[in-house]
Amino acid sequence: MSNTTPTTDASGGQLFCPLLEMMKEHRLNNNTQANLVVVCIHGLVSCLGILENALILWVVGFRLRRRTVASIWVLNLAMSDFLTTLTLPLFTYYLYSSHSWELGSLLCSMQASIFFLNMFVSAFLLAAISVDRYLLAAKPVWSQNHRSVQGAWKVCALGWLWGLINTLPFLMFRAVTEKQDGRKLCYHNFALYSSSQSTLERDCKVRQASTAISKLLLAFLFPLVVIAGSYIQIVISLRNRSRRRKQSAGRLMDTLIVSNKDGAIEATTPTITKNSNIFLKPLSSGPSLSLTPTYLSPTAPNPNQLSKSFTKMVTFVIAAFVLCWAPYHIFCMIEVTAQYWQENLNFVEVGLPLATTFAFLNPVLNPILYAFSCPNFCVRIRQSLGEVFDGLVEEGGGLLLVPGRTIRAHIRRKGSRDVNFEMPRSPKGSSSLCPSTHSPSSQPLHSLSEGLKDTHKSKDVVEPS
Repeated sequence: MSNTTPTTDASGGQLFCPLLEMMKEHRLNNNTQANLVVVCIHGLVSCLGILENALILWVVGFRLRRRTVASIWVLNLAMSDFLTTLTLPLFTYYLYSSHSWELGSLLCSMQASIFFLNMFVSAFLLAAISVDRYLLAAKPVWSQNHRSVQGAWKVCALGWLWGLINTLPFLMFRAVTEKQDGRKLCYHNFALYSSSQSTLERDCKVRQASTAISKLLLAFLFPLVVIAGSYIQIVISLRNRSRRRKQSAGRLMDTLIVSNKDGAIEATTPTITKNSNIFLKPLSSGPSLSLTPTYLSPTAPNPNQLSKSFTKMVTFVIAAFVLCWAPYHIFCMIEVTAQYWQENLNFVEVGLPLATTFAFLNPVLNPILYAFSCPNFCVRIRQSLGEVFDGLVEEGGGLLLVPGRTIRAHIRRKGSRDVNFEMPRSPKGSSSLCPSTHSPSSQPLHSLSEGLKDTHKSKDVVEPS
C-alpha cells in the first residue's frame, strides 16, 4: 500500500511471504478467450448489481411513508451491497487486463476493504434480523414496547463499526506486488511490518491463518449459529403458542356452555365437535353480539405475528448468503494449507478467483430476492420509474413539460404514496414491510360487523310476544 513502509531485507529489497513468492512465479490464467467471456459476464453483472441496489435504496430510502424496523434492516443491507457493487467494475478491469492490477495501490486497498466490509456487515445484519424475528415471535409484548426504529438504527451502526474493525487487518496488509511475468497482483503481503528476516516465515504463517480463521468464524460460522438458533427457537415458540391457544379455546368453549342459563345451548351437550358453529348464531334470549371463532382459533392472524412475506425474504437472503460465501471461505482455508503443501497452490489459484466471483454475486442476487419475495417492491419500483420517464418524455402543446409536472406523473405520485408497506394497526416498530393479502387487525372489525348483521336479522325474524 502507498501509506505503508514495507519491510526490507539486508540487500534493501522488499520482503515477501513464501506463499506470495510462489504466487509471483506462477503464470496461470493465460487463456484470452476464456478471460474475454468472464470479463463480459462480470461487466453485465456489475451494471445489473449497481442498478438493482440503487433502485432498492431509492424505494426503501425515499418511497416509504413510514420507517419500520424491517425497512431499516433492508436499507442497511442494500447500502452494504451497493458499496460492493460499485467496486465490481474495478475487478472487471482487473480481469480485462489479463489478471493484472493496473489501478494502483490506493484502489487496490479500497476495493479489498469494501469487499471485506460487506462480508462482515452482511453477516452481522442477517444475524441481527434473525434475533429480531425470534424476539417478535417469542416475546411479542416486549417487542411491542421496546422495538423501535431508533433501536434498529443503533444496531445497524454497531454492525458497521464491527465491520470496520474487522476490516482493518486486511487493509493494513493489502499491497500491489509485481509478478515475474510483469503482471501485478493485488493481494495480501503478510510480510509487511515483520520485525526481522528470522521471524518472517513464522509471522506469515500466523497472520495468514489468523485472518482466514477470523473470516470463517466471525463472518460465517458464528452468524450461522445465531441464525439457526433463532429460527429453531421461533419454531418452538410458535408451536407452544399454538398449543396454548388450543387449550384456551377449549376452556373458553366449556365456560360459555356452562354459563348459559337461558337454554339457548344445552348445557348437557356431551361433546363439542370441531366444526361447531355455536359462536356464529346469536342467543335466542335477545339481541346480543356474537363471538366468532376468529378470537379462539389458534391459527387466526393477529397484529403481532410474523410477516410471512418478510420471513420468506429473510430466508432466501440467508440461503443466498450461505451459497455465495461458503466456497470463498473453503478456498481461504485451503490457501492456508498451501503454506505446508505446495501442491494445493495450483488448486487455490484456479478456485479462489472463481469463489470470489460467487461472493460478488451475493450483493447482486439480494435485490432480486427482495423483489420476488415482496410484490410491493415491484409496485414501488414501477411507479418510481414511471414518474421519471413520464417527466422526461411527456409533451404538451408542442412544448416539453417540466419533469414531474405532468398530470400522469402527479397521478403516479399520488398512487405511489397510497401504497403502504405497513399493516394497519401494526405495533410500534412493526416489521410488516411486505404485508399479506389480508390485514390481521381488520379481522376483529369484520367479525364485529358480522355479529351486528346477525343480530339485526334475528330481530327481524323473532316477533315480540
